[in-house]
Amino acid sequence: MHFSTSIPNAVSHMNDRLLFAIPKKGRLHRQCMDLLKGADIQFTRANRLDLALSTNLPITLVFLPAADIPLFVGEGRVDLGITGQDQVAESAQTANVDELCDLGFGGCKLQVEVPDKGEFTQPEQLIGKSVVTSFPNLARTYFRSLEQIPPDAPLKTNIKYVGGSVEASCALGIADAVVDLVESGETMRAAGLKAIATVFTTSAVLIANKNPDHADTVALVVKRIMGVLSADKYVLCNYNCPRDKIPQVLKITPGRRAPAISPLENEEWVAVSSLVEKKKVAEVMDQLKLSGAEDILVLSVSNSRV
Repeated sequence: MHFSTSIPNAVSHMNDRLLFAIPKKGRLHRQCMDLLKGADIQFTRANRLDLALSTNLPITLVFLPAADIPLFVGEGRVDLGITGQDQVAESAQTANVDELCDLGFGGCKLQVEVPDKGEFTQPEQLIGKSVVTSFPNLARTYFRSLEQIPPDAPLKTNIKYVGGSVEASCALGIADAVVDLVESGETMRAAGLKAIATVFTTSAVLIANKNPDHADTVALVVKRIMGVLSADKYVLCNYNCPRDKIPQVLKITPGRRAPAISPLENEEWVAVSSLVEKKKVAEVMDQLKLSGAEDILVLSVSNSRV
């Protein structure tokens, strides 16, 4: 079934719906789509349309540039949004939002980059030079700290704003250095640049207006998203162990709050069920086996409420 609602028709239904801003493209978009699917926020988006009505919840998804989302959320134009921590920090002077949780994806660094074969090796060498960036506020704050000057003093370093293709600025001769996001570093290296300092470490975050119009729906969405994040982080570890080994194995698998312990027909043994961090599961299984546990099974968690 194709989503055929026009912009005017969609707008007419938005007053009774929570507006949820999603990056319309770029490095966060695909992972946001996966997160919405995991949270069972169902919708179909028509080609080129930046509004989509959820078919199972009172939500309208609004697809916006990631850089604009903090402003829309801060001004109350939308209740919820997903964007990068870098965008929230860059907009902090004009957009006051609540950061609800780190979503654990889209991780990268905002770094100072210079020509790989150039003269600069330390960020202090750029004081008084020209620096191009899409994050002028964060760049100014960083270089102000390097220059060790008060907030009202003029900055010696010349910070220039460009909206895209930041990495080309040095090659085109309009900058001595750039401040840009680095994920894998491939684009940086292809442009003949190297990183010499980190300005900001970022990942995707869920943000909300401080006075949302649909607080109940906000709470529901947050619970669902937290459930998806927990399911992605944990696995369920089930095993049997002798009763006299309980204190020892519970140190290995303490669970989020406490593990579930059930009696077995053999009164000398119990069954234990506990959430374990996915990244540690192999080590945990090895330790349990050495501690006398048997029949160790690990089950994936597709969703949760924690």
